[in-house]
Amino acid sequence: MHYRKLGRTGLEVSVIAFGGIMLNEVPQDVANQTVERAVSAGINLFDVGPTYGNAQDILGPALAPYRDKVFLACKTEPNQTKEEVKRDLENSLKVLQTDYFDLYQLHEVVDKNSLKQALASGGALEAIIEAREEGLINNIGFSAHSEWAALKLMDSFDFDTVMFPINWNYWLNESQGKKVIARARETDKGILAIKALAHRRWQEDDEKQDYHTWYKPLFDNRELAELALKFTLSQDIDTAVPPGDIRMLDYSLEMLNNLAAPLHLSKEEENKLREYANSHGGKLYPIPD
Repeated sequence: MHYRKLGRTGLEVSVIAFGGIMLNEVPQDVANQTVERAVSAGINLFDVGPTYGNAQDILGPALAPYRDKVFLACKTEPNQTKEEVKRDLENSLKVLQTDYFDLYQLHEVVDKNSLKQALASGGALEAIIEAREEGLINNIGFSAHSEWAALKLMDSFDFDTVMFPINWNYWLNESQGKKVIARARETDKGILAIKALAHRRWQEDDEKQDYHTWYKPLFDNRELAELALKFTLSQDIDTAVPPGDIRMLDYSLEMLNNLAAPLHLSKEEENKLREYANSHGGKLYPIPD
């Protein structure tokens, strides 16, 4: 496993993180085995949130034996009130069997309304700041899916981390990601890359093979998957969160073991990925203004 410093947090995190959503509706024994396998592989950053079905409840017991060895990140919704966020946080701490979070984030700021509500007096960010002052969280971050939202959030508050899709298709076809990385690094913010192995939204004729993600993961094209993962890891990011399916976590670890350091795309690989972007692209996110 490779490790990178998560910006100014000082946390040395694995380049592959554990997206807790993959444990939603998973039997506890399977979850226990998955977490054990991940920790054994060197993964030390686990991310989850209360909107991921029962994933928090499943991850809590599975992660308990390793809590002092890993970094735990959680989230809350940006359109909630200060009191609602406090209840969210208290419940997450309880079910995840921990006294604190290494990172707590505003989750999925997707439009101007949710951004305004999060930053308002009596809003979500105010609750998160107070929680940090009380020692319940160590670092504050956010996740967003479009550059305008991420840049506006960074203009509004000095967050410690940014979670953003650093994805081959989204970057090459929609030009989303480069400005976010540049702005985040100006103040040494940590960068958590999501959707490294996402393809595009599902299409009607796609064979889903029991994947329950809202987008199509890159499970059916090994060459493209390897290029996509290498693309994300070659950017100035700290860790990449695979799609929310246990199979994709195992796939990511297998591919990572086969990638030679340094994790940079060659010119030939970059050209090949651009060809894939033209031939296998497709819409991933809408980009509202």
